[in-house]
Amino acid sequence: MSSVRVLIADDHRIVAEGLRCLLESRYEVIDIVPNGQDLVATTCKAQPDVILVDITMPRLNGLEAVGQLRGQGYSGKVIFLTMHRDATYAARALQLGASGFVLKHSAGDELVTAIEAALRGESFLSPEIAAAAERWEGREKLLEKGTTLTSRQRQVLQLFAEGNSAKEVGVALGISTRTAENHKARIMDQLKLRSIPDLVQYALRHGIISNE
Repeated sequence: MSSVRVLIADDHRIVAEGLRCLLESRYEVIDIVPNGQDLVATTCKAQPDVILVDITMPRLNGLEAVGQLRGQGYSGKVIFLTMHRDATYAARALQLGASGFVLKHSAGDELVTAIEAALRGESFLSPEIAAAAERWEGREKLLEKGTTLTSRQRQVLQLFAEGNSAKEVGVALGISTRTAENHKARIMDQLKLRSIPDLVQYALRHGIISNE
């Protein structure tokens, strides 16, 4: 078995265990985490060589989690493993320095290839995504999409869009209920949103949450 240490982040336990079975004969799978907050905490502590990250996870989605890790100096390899075929997600992943973007339905065939490419300092995109990338128009607009909010604001937005109360958001982030409400009010004012359904739709459009 390789000495390469891999961390898997996916809230679908059956999927995550399947990935472990696929990889553990080649690499050291050090852990499976079910949400973005645990991904950040575990990565900071264990410093894996490679993290495999689902985009849609509770509490903190994969893109935001990786953004936090990059901000904290994590320089390991990142491969996003996702259901999303939208080139916007791939653009944001590449902006975060991802080495790979693999569609889940192709993982059995492509994941090891993506990891090996990452370890060589190369990048790998599932062919469907690579083909879409060649057709991108206004790529800079795609990269900028959804960046009007800070990382903390997007995290607050995600928690509210997932249906959490202000009290639950406060507990998750270690802030008071009033502070959580104030964050929500400022976000909605900044984005010109009038209701929670509007907030949810914004989160869906900008890849902060998903309806998968």
